[in-house]
Amino acid sequence: MVAFLGGFYLFGGGLLGMLFLAFTIWMLIDAVRRDELIWALFILLFPILNAPLYFFLVYRGGAGFTTRGFELPGAHDRRRIRELQEQIHHLDKAHHHAQLGDIYFQQGKLAKAEPCYLAAMQRDPDDLDTRAHYGQCLLRLGRPKEALPLLESVRAQNPRHDYGHTLMALAETYTQLGELEKAQAAWGEVLQSNSYARARVQLAALYLAQQRKPQARELLQEVISDDRHAPAFQRRRDKVWVRQARRLLKQCPT
Repeated sequence: MVAFLGGFYLFGGGLLGMLFLAFTIWMLIDAVRRDELIWALFILLFPILNAPLYFFLVYRGGAGFTTRGFELPGAHDRRRIRELQEQIHHLDKAHHHAQLGDIYFQQGKLAKAEPCYLAAMQRDPDDLDTRAHYGQCLLRLGRPKEALPLLESVRAQNPRHDYGHTLMALAETYTQLGELEKAQAAWGEVLQSNSYARARVQLAALYLAQQRKPQARELLQEVISDDRHAPAFQRRRDKVWVRQARRLLKQCPT
């Protein structure tokens, strides 16, 4: 507790100290909610250093809340953004616009991603990756009706596009549009070839809505069981779905 209050006294108390204390508590609560327990411990022990570090490396560094758990292939950083912007300025190629859109999507900056995908579509409307990622962007922006024809067209050409991620986005689109039978069929198709926690949890939610609790419970227990033995990178990726699986499992006790 002495270390935790150190920032308050370092800033001489008063308004500045209270603001830093509130900021530290905010970062601590966020770390606990994300199950970043090591970060939470560091923030408690060395708040002056670790609360700001957590803010920039985890809170702002990760994907935005709207896209957490919904990944697209590709890395992203500021240098790559500058490179793509320069290439767009000089060459104006469709794939450069699409790659920039992917980066913004991963960062949760959907309003910036959308015009990039639209520019790529205008230059190359037949590219499957661009159509799929643009559709996913529109879905996350709350515009499933616009996303639907894009995602369905990709599925028609390649049902396994992006290792099933496009089909999962299509299933989520059907769910948002109230087409639950199509959504359930799409989730089933995904799980024929993959074991994504994202797919199993959302299919389990559909089963729960239909009062099919045994089928939902089986899927949710698989997600939780697999998470115990998964590698660290996969556990980080699936954390949001494992948490949701635990919440849903309470609705279908044995």
